[in-house]
Amino acid sequence: MKNQSLDNLQRWMQSVITHPGGVEAGLATPAARAHLEMMPADIEQVIEPSHSQSSIERLSIYAGAYYTRLIECLQAEFPVFRQTVGDDAFADFAIDYLQRYPSQSYTLAKLGEHFVAYLRETKPAQPGAANWADFLIDLARLEQTISEVFDGPGIEARSPLPDSNVPTMNADQFPQARLTTVPCLRLLALRFSLHDYYTAIRANKEVSLPQPKDSWLAITRRDYIVRRYQLSHPQFVLLDALQHGQTIGDAITCAAAIYPGQLDQLAADLQQWFHIWTAAPMFEKPFPV
Repeated sequence: MKNQSLDNLQRWMQSVITHPGGVEAGLATPAARAHLEMMPADIEQVIEPSHSQSSIERLSIYAGAYYTRLIECLQAEFPVFRQTVGDDAFADFAIDYLQRYPSQSYTLAKLGEHFVAYLRETKPAQPGAANWADFLIDLARLEQTISEVFDGPGIEARSPLPDSNVPTMNADQFPQARLTTVPCLRLLALRFSLHDYYTAIRANKEVSLPQPKDSWLAITRRDYIVRRYQLSHPQFVLLDALQHGQTIGDAITCAAAIYPGQLDQLAADLQQWFHIWTAAPMFEKPFPV
């Protein structure tokens, strides 16, 4: 083995210690053997044993450290999820997830991008577990969205729509106008009311698990701080329509169809909503005049 290049040895070791089935399984994979033809019985030619550990055991230390680091990264991305299920259960989730979705990116920022999909794929079929599983899926969706907003494009170097430009929301005056939402705006429709629960857990406060109840959130970023806004259903429908390019008039019509009050009250609410959303900010281009 003396003629092996350092590059080959490094790539072989990476293939072995990152294999989800463990070191011995990793040794037998085509990926590892493409760099170094090595079976478990021959490993002492590359990794010397110590007085207390075999070559496999020594290599397994690196494999364990690799997965420990990945689990720590997932804990950082899903802190409320981890606190909700507990450390041991989270580690079980994380290990199973990493076996199904091994890290493939140069950056650990993408490590958890399939975690919500994994939770959906492994959701228990028993009716009694459905609410708990759905709650965890919603919680993971919220935390994943917060991570995406934090790491993604924002408007810190742009000029958002000034609050003074918000017009009196008269659908007759601006029926054909369109708004451009900021690139960091995300809208979430959830099956559980997570806004207060998430805030309480992040503050290390004791709080009961929320019961199933439709809720809606807008998540955006200002000055590199991620902010959450709880929405009513009409507010969500209105923002969603605007984000998908509908005119202000059409978006208001969609919201009005499910608004529970009188239309004159809707007109007053619209003015208030847009002032809040503009200050958030959720829009970056001025209203046409």
